[in-house]
Amino acid sequence: MSKEKIIIAGPCSAESREQVLSVATALGRMGVGTMRAGVWKPRTKPGSFEGVGDIALEWLAEAKRLTGLRIATEVATAAHAEKAIGAGVDVLWIGARTASNPFSVQEIAEALRGHKGPVWVKNPTSADIELWVGAVERLANCGVEQIGLVHRGFSGYDSASGYRNTPLWQLALEMKRRMPHLPMICDPSHICGNRTALLEVAQRAADLDYAGLMIECHPSPEEALSDADQQITPHALEQLLGQIIWRKAEGEATGCKEELEQLRATIDRLDEEIFTLLAKRMDISEEIGRLKLRDNLTILQSGRWQEVVERVLERTDSLGLGRGCVEQILEAIHIESIERQNKIMH
Repeated sequence: MSKEKIIIAGPCSAESREQVLSVATALGRMGVGTMRAGVWKPRTKPGSFEGVGDIALEWLAEAKRLTGLRIATEVATAAHAEKAIGAGVDVLWIGARTASNPFSVQEIAEALRGHKGPVWVKNPTSADIELWVGAVERLANCGVEQIGLVHRGFSGYDSASGYRNTPLWQLALEMKRRMPHLPMICDPSHICGNRTALLEVAQRAADLDYAGLMIECHPSPEEALSDADQQITPHALEQLLGQIIWRKAEGEATGCKEELEQLRATIDRLDEEIFTLLAKRMDISEEIGRLKLRDNLTILQSGRWQEVVERVLERTDSLGLGRGCVEQILEAIHIESIERQNKIMH
């Protein structure tokens, strides 16, 4: 895939020939390389708009002929994949619901055996990185040459966050760490579920060195038959893309290399000190475990641990640390301490 930023844009669903050609013309004018549109839409409940089906492939093919755009659509079954390839669809993606089902992914992978791609794999709906890895491996094992990752957020987590699908950036970054050879793009439309936060999420993805974006746009978003709240007009899309600041990769840095190396050397020393102290803390935790074993005490002493948590959290502001970060660290320390003491008990 190209080293340039990848932008895939278009309506959630292909609703009519006029709509598809209208969006394609606008995208072509602004230089977007690939148009997306759902042909078959997997929906949560029956009775919702589930796409117009095979006829939309004809509209996409016409848009491709008229504008030169590459065309992309989601495939959820082997039959979808075969029909899309037969219609000249350039780019396929596997949606979050499908990525969650290894049987479905395997069937699609078999249908795509030897296909060059690109095939993009969205993260599964649940926060299970192994399912995401597994979906990629199934495609690779069937000889799909070009595979990419799409971070679209995770369902059912932290509904108070204001996002439709919680980003859980740390999981996406872990996937990037595990598969650094694969490009990852962000789908801010599905993370946000609304138009207002798109730029914020897109910019964060750019800051984290994502390879590009997949964004939904529609000539009349309020009238869209699916996901109306998160789609924007082509004009709004052009404005949004113009506001994003794409950061340089570190290899392109020129003036700060020496300073970066010095600061990172300091971090390496501090990390060594932190983990040396943590090891000493666990040694003491084991001593406490031996005392508990001797006097037949339970491992978990809730009152004591609550005191520790409250004491540390009181200092987060003065230390300049985020409360969420500190809570996660404390939880990890507590779990490790309990495991150490449990081994002593048994």
